[in-house]
Amino acid sequence: MEDREVFVGGVNEVVREGSRVRRPAGPWSPTVQRLLAHLRREGFTGAPRPYGLSEDGTEEHVEFLPGDVGHDFLAPQVRSDASLVAMGRLLRAFHDASASFEWGPDDVWQLPPRAPSEVICHGDAATYNTVFRGQLPVALFDFDTAHPAPRVWDAAYTAYRFVPLYAPDEVDLTIPVPEALRRLRLFADAYGLSPEERAQLPATAATRLKALAALMREHAAAGHPAFSRHVAEGHDLRYLTDAQWIEDTFTGCL
Repeated sequence: MEDREVFVGGVNEVVREGSRVRRPAGPWSPTVQRLLAHLRREGFTGAPRPYGLSEDGTEEHVEFLPGDVGHDFLAPQVRSDASLVAMGRLLRAFHDASASFEWGPDDVWQLPPRAPSEVICHGDAATYNTVFRGQLPVALFDFDTAHPAPRVWDAAYTAYRFVPLYAPDEVDLTIPVPEALRRLRLFADAYGLSPEERAQLPATAATRLKALAALMREHAAAGHPAFSRHVAEGHDLRYLTDAQWIEDTFTGCL
């Protein structure tokens, strides 16, 4: 029997064949392949090894990372303090390895670079793009949204997904404010955010979610099927609601 699996994500369909994954390539894929190779040279193993593009340039090939993916936001391994700490450390290690990546005006990014461009951000370092082994996060995948930006830009979105920071109307996933604050501080400590970065974290998370909602609407208006479905399902409104709640609830608390 052929060793093959098809995975359907939020935007793309990817195919595992043996120890490799084939996924649709975009204009940014050559830059992402260079980034993944750089991470390996820097000794960071929490990302897939790159294997280049197909001959016709329509597919990107990367290493398959075995383990469990955090699709279930309520799973104990996703919600544990140990996972939150491990994720903060994993994100920090990735950022540190990416800081020396040399990029220039010819590089293409799916998301626009943001100043100050301290590191390469993953852009979607959430539970569903994280590999868990032994109930702890050990690797990130799906680097399509990688782009240069401040560290806190990535950390804020990861905190939103891992703490998590969902408004109370998201009744199945929200957590009490005191517990959210405790876990937010735990994540900030694990990553090693500076006092200035900690102070920026809530406002940055809100700005990040507003930018995500705007991006979804832009692509939906252009006819992108996945983003059109997301907007029809109200994902953009979810992000805007959470953004406002984060601003109102956590600003000045860290």
